Amino acid sequence: MASHPWFTPEHEQLRDTLRRFVAERVLPSADRWEEEGCTPRAILREMGGLGLLGMRVAEEYGGAGMDTMASVVLAEELARSTYGGFTVTVLVHTDMASPHLRHAGNALQKARYLPAIVRGDIITAVAMTEPDAGSDLAGMRTRARRDGDSWVLNGAKTFITNGVHGDLYIVAAKTGDDSPRNHQVSMFLVDKGTPGLRVARALKKHGWWSSDTAELSFEDCRIPQANLLGEENKGFYALVKNLQNERIVLGAQAVGEAARAIEITLDWVTQRRAFGAPLWSREAIRQRLAMLSARVESLRTFVHATAWRDARGESVVKEVSMIKALGGELVNEVMYDCVQFHGGMGYMRESAIERMSRDARVQAIGGGATEVMLEEVAKRMV
Repeated sequence: MASHPWFTPEHEQLRDTLRRFVAERVLPSADRWEEEGCTPRAILREMGGLGLLGMRVAEEYGGAGMDTMASVVLAEELARSTYGGFTVTVLVHTDMASPHLRHAGNALQKARYLPAIVRGDIITAVAMTEPDAGSDLAGMRTRARRDGDSWVLNGAKTFITNGVHGDLYIVAAKTGDDSPRNHQVSMFLVDKGTPGLRVARALKKHGWWSSDTAELSFEDCRIPQANLLGEENKGFYALVKNLQNERIVLGAQAVGEAARAIEITLDWVTQRRAFGAPLWSREAIRQRLAMLSARVESLRTFVHATAWRDARGESVVKEVSMIKALGGELVNEVMYDCVQFHGGMGYMRESAIERMSRDARVQAIGGGATEVMLEEVAKRMV
């Protein structure tokens, strides 16, 4: 892929490092991780040692202090591995959970956790979603009440990536009753092993097999008052703010997955023969792949341009919602046709495209369902 002017030499070096790491350390072992149901801690620590988990963290805590473009490079290159579970394990840690600590944590909280997060010694998860409240963040029922010098949490969270094997949970809970719904949520740091916190069950998924996903239970889970993250009753706005970064990253992930799926399929149709000629000789297949490729490249440019603007502090809420809706739908459209063009092999577990099609389905659901994102765009059109 040709470079663009908004990428610096540091970004391009990062891309090269990631591509080598995926080829040498991920691809030889990732099938086993799929069967085991998680990405091993050792590989995450190895990424930490290479500086790949702390690119957005300030240098004083061991990070590289890079910008949104670094997250885009990370997401694209991990997605090209073809293992969505591995990809999301890393991205939840780097760009969906730990950023809450970077943005809202006080000096003591950052000093306590961020260096270990950068090294991969502490893996993070964000606990927002509940059985009765998915995209409706203000509708959550998990509560935190003050009790002396502690907070006591009660409730449940579900679909929590890194929830089984994570070490630090960024938990959203209701702390107010009389104020408007958007002023009732606070964020908390909850360490694994805290009495009252338990993994109620590990969840089996349609895709993303090499990521662990949990349902969490909080039963009189007592944490120190010092574990309040950010301002009391302002957690809703912290969640919404970081969802912008999360959705840019998910858009970049969709680009990486879709582009790699087209490459794999192009290799297949140029070699696979049917009715006396390669499948590539069929006009319908050539033109469909050509159009999909054009649309993926358009989305890539949209993601890069929006991330570049975000890195400069511009408001890109509408554009990010567009990216999330467009990316989630497009990657699934690409996977559908790529499976189709693989024929029977596309339905076999030994085929990368079969796994990729399963992994991609959640792209239109997680991080803001397509329908929710389109409503966010529509609100900003008038």
